[in-house]
Amino acid sequence: MSERKKKLYLILSLGFLSAIGPFSIDMYLPGFNEIAADLNTDIAHIGLSLSSFFIGISVGQLIYGPLLDRYGRKGPLYIGLGIYIISSFASVLVHDADQLIGLRFFQALGSCAGMVASRALVRDLFPISEIAKTFSYLMLVIALSPIIAPTFGGFLAFRFPWQSIFITLGIIGILTILSTVYWIPSGREPDKTKSLKPKSILKSYAEVAINPHFYIYAVVSSISFSGLYAYIGGSADLFLNYYKLSQQEYGIIFAVISIGMTISGQINTILLKKFSSEKITFNALVIQCIIGVVMLLMYEVGWVNLFTTVIFICIFLSMLGLIFPNTSAMTLEPFSRNAGTASALMGSLQLGMGAMVTGIVNVIPHHGGHLIYIIMLICCVVSILVFQIGTVKVFPKYNTIT
Repeated sequence: MSERKKKLYLILSLGFLSAIGPFSIDMYLPGFNEIAADLNTDIAHIGLSLSSFFIGISVGQLIYGPLLDRYGRKGPLYIGLGIYIISSFASVLVHDADQLIGLRFFQALGSCAGMVASRALVRDLFPISEIAKTFSYLMLVIALSPIIAPTFGGFLAFRFPWQSIFITLGIIGILTILSTVYWIPSGREPDKTKSLKPKSILKSYAEVAINPHFYIYAVVSSISFSGLYAYIGGSADLFLNYYKLSQQEYGIIFAVISIGMTISGQINTILLKKFSSEKITFNALVIQCIIGVVMLLMYEVGWVNLFTTVIFICIFLSMLGLIFPNTSAMTLEPFSRNAGTASALMGSLQLGMGAMVTGIVNVIPHHGGHLIYIIMLICCVVSILVFQIGTVKVFPKYNTIT
């Protein structure tokens, strides 16, 4: 096999590892009505299974980070994927919403192994100069998840019982293990000196957290990504209940909105040839703020409809295709020995904020997209403030205003 083909398979496999969590989120969203009806509850209650998934990913990443540094990348990864597969198949057997909420937590604990390991492996296997570009390629695979998953999930929910969604997720987990075995190298050697005592683990996380690259860029990434989770958490109610779309129509809309992230992620690889990651991130955040203000104002004056909702959300979320690869690369840049720990803490922060936002969307009563628009605007405004204050105060050479 040629080196070029090996690299292609490697990036695709890393992308599948990164996407298994998002795929598990997006694929079951079109089945919310059927799941709620079958389990004798409402969509808001089923929506808590989304929050439990985010909590599981957030907590799980903190567990896998030190394990990946201590025992190498693949051992803990296989264990995590095994937990994911078992939880996926077990979800077929639930009889009430609370059981589903619990199993989704364990499904998340398993899936996040792939998310942490894939980021650490990028840091292990690629030179620093190629990390941002590699994350853009991974973003392409991740962005395909909300295009394929809801469409396929909507088809399954329409044609078959909702349990077929979780059977499919279990099969995807098995295929992911196989691609990892055959196409992904082991990465950095295990660090036998790495202690797994709680005090040592906390010290490792503290060392990562106080690094300026982390507390600026990881926080910006996490807050900006919370806008995506606000959309994910409220999209089922917005499109299925407010706009009265079918599951299949909802899947198509979800896919259309996701295309922007796919395209922008690849545009980022072109922009990196001319502009710095800092400049690209700042301008993407500015565009998000402008779109967020316009969305909210149009809603307040009653100018929103299905078409404008899809267009503006698509533009807003497409900026994440520029923000995520660059903030991820800048966050992980100074970490080589502790790449697993840094990757875990970054991912945990992102998903922890995501869990909080989806919880807010599902708990606070609302109708239509008003609450979603407000949260999305708050996220991008806070992100640009953190980014600008951080880069001016801590990294003056990256001052993007001058």
